[in-house]
Formats: sequence, C-alpha cells, structure tokens
Amino acid sequence: MPPLSRRSPRSPRFTSPDSVVAALRTAGCVFAEDEARLILAAARTPDELADMVDRRVTGHPLELVVGWAEFRGLRVTVKPGVFVPRRRTEFLVEQALAQAPDARVVVDLCCGSGAVGAALAAALGPVELHAADIDPAAVDCARRNTADAGGRVHTGDLFEALPAELRGRVDILAANVPYVPTEDVALLPAEARDHEPLAALDGGTDGLDVLRRVVAGAPRWLAPAGCLLVETSERQAPAAVDAFTRGGLTARLAVSEELCAHVVIGTRT
Repeated sequence: MPPLSRRSPRSPRFTSPDSVVAALRTAGCVFAEDEARLILAAARTPDELADMVDRRVTGHPLELVVGWAEFRGLRVTVKPGVFVPRRRTEFLVEQALAQAPDARVVVDLCCGSGAVGAALAAALGPVELHAADIDPAAVDCARRNTADAGGRVHTGDLFEALPAELRGRVDILAANVPYVPTEDVALLPAEARDHEPLAALDGGTDGLDVLRRVVAGAPRWLAPAGCLLVETSERQAPAAVDAFTRGGLTARLAVSEELCAHVVIGTRT
C-alpha cells in the first residue's frame, strides 16, 4: 500500500459507506472498500467512526484502528504500542505443527499479541501454553488472546520471564524475534516505523542479536526432540542457520515463496 496522507482533514460526519470509502481512497488506501467495511463494523457511534477514519487516513495501521488482526482464522486483539502479527508468520505456525504435531508444552517467546501461541493452541488442542514478552502492553494483549487456551503469560526478558519448571520440557519454542537491522529500520513502511514498538522491530547491527540470545538459551529449555522456530529474512537466513548449528541444534531452513517467509527450525538431539 502506498504511504497514506499525513494531513488530517476535519472529521466529516460520514453519512454513508460510500463517504467512508471515498475518504480512504483519497488517502491512498488500495483496498478502500474492504477497509471501510471493517471500520464501519467496528465503530459504535458516528463520532467514533469519524475518529477511526481520521486515524486511518493519517497512517495508523488498519489493525490498530479496528482493534484486531486476523491470524490463521483467529481474531487477535491488538492495541497501540503492540506489534501487529503478519500473515507471513502463519508459516512459522505451520512449520511448528508439522515438526511437532503431538506437542503438549508450547512457549511463545517475544510473543507480542500472543498470536503465535494462540494459533498453536487452537490447532494442537489442549496444551500447556506459556507466552512471554518484555513489554507490558504486549503482555496485556497476549493474556486476552491466549485466555481461551489457558495460556500463562509472563513479563520479562526472554527466558528470564519463564518459570524454571519449564526447563527441559518445551516441545515447541516459537520465537518471533525482531530481525530488522538497525540501519534498515528507517526504511520500513511508515505504518510499522511510526506505530509499532521499536523493540519489536530492531534486531541490532545485523538483525540477529536477539536470535543469537534465544538460540544460546534454547537447549536448556527444549525437551528431547523439542524444536525452536524463528522467523528471519532471506538475506539473514544463512547466518541464522549457522547460529542454530553453533548453538548445538540440528538446523534446517523452511521457505514459503508465496508468503515471502523464511523460518529456521532447530531440533534438540
């Protein structure tokens, strides 16, 4: 989608769906009709509708405007300051399910909204689900989104947030870590750069700082044959696989051309 207008016009009193579509289309929304339908469904009052349209035309991500994102058929609650789950991350969930279809202990690390953990639990059935993030706003969202699965959500830095009882028991450790190199953050679309937390985007000099920390700690937490899955980019994939191997995991790379997704899978042997 092209950048949306940064100017906020005076909020009109939208009298029809067509007027909402027109405002969104003028701002550069490619899928104006679809977005208008979602905004109209979410708005409870005319004033709220006007506010939501204004936020969208001034560049706020649609998901943060309506308060939810779709992820593997789930409606995942999101709010300002929380990373919006991407469709390409559905590939990480698919790979986890293929690698460990009988998993019973699942951890969603760097969980953000908790979308990955919620999707894994929905597919696997009853599991012991834990999620963790360093950001209190993300933890709040994740608690809502994993509540139906009985998820336990923890606040803290990576493995420091997890209860010690999980060591050596985790069947699936999904970690959607930040992996944008610091110098590339400024090149991200404005919707991400201006409205999502920097800590959920910036992965350090080469984008792999957090990934390396996760790999270093993972073997102590994984069950025998347990797996770690991390999303990365095509450019970073070789270095990420090498980091997994150096960390003592049997590593392979899975790629979805359709979703432009690259997931490194490491298994404890």
